[in-house]
Amino acid sequence: MDLIFSLTLNGLATGMLFFLLAAGLTLIFGLMDVLNFAHGGLFAWGAFTGVWIYGLSGNFFVGILGAIVAGLVLGAITEYLIIKPVYGNHIQQILITLGFMLVLTEMLKVVYGPNQRAAQPPEYLDGSFTIGDVTIIKYRLFIILMGIIIFALTSYVLKKTKIGLIVRAGVMNKEMVQALGINIRLIFLAVFMVGSAMAALGGFLFAPYSGVIYAEIGLDYGIFAFIVVVIGGMGSLSGSLMAALLVGLAQAYMQYYVPSLALAVNMLLMAAVLLFRPQGLFSVKGVSTK
Repeated sequence: MDLIFSLTLNGLATGMLFFLLAAGLTLIFGLMDVLNFAHGGLFAWGAFTGVWIYGLSGNFFVGILGAIVAGLVLGAITEYLIIKPVYGNHIQQILITLGFMLVLTEMLKVVYGPNQRAAQPPEYLDGSFTIGDVTIIKYRLFIILMGIIIFALTSYVLKKTKIGLIVRAGVMNKEMVQALGINIRLIFLAVFMVGSAMAALGGFLFAPYSGVIYAEIGLDYGIFAFIVVVIGGMGSLSGSLMAALLVGLAQAYMQYYVPSLALAVNMLLMAAVLLFRPQGLFSVKGVSTK
């Protein structure tokens, strides 16, 4: 029983990290119809920048803030210099963002060095506690709570605020929003920056979870964002959450019982969804908060 609970908790924590990575991507695609294959690079930059600032300040939450700021800045640069010239052309978006992904990876080595970096959670999130016969690792529980908070906050903003209304209206009819005098370009930029910040936050939270980070983590984990988005449905925030948890749980159990099939089972799951439900399990038009 303790093993099942431990694997499930690990899977939920991994799934929440995948959600933070994929939620930004699904927001970007849902509003902007942009395929950003450089998204994993923002995840990696968030990890390295957050760990660096955390090491300098000694404050874990300052590290979180640093990762978010790094994501916002890199998101603005990516949208303006890389994405803006290729709006509306998916082939060009794939090619240019794949190239930019490699650039971001190599720039990490230039700025932070080519070596791996160790990362540990703060003392108050380190270790575990026991309830009955069940051992709960504090940091995994923290990641799950962070994922729930981010999902709830994002859903609230999209459903209950004026900016959320504008975003959802922009999804349905960009021309109508522009006719009302709203600068849709600024909305696009803001959404891209927020999506990038979510990826960067996920990268920093991933660092103490794995214990070590390296420049290629964006290449290694970026694929999970696309698996989650495809399974959950393009543009569906709630779909991304459910798919991320499903992928995280599948990976946790497979890594324990059949490690060699940990990635394959998620690829097979994505293939099955594409075969029988190409629009995804929770696909909707635009960004969904249902």
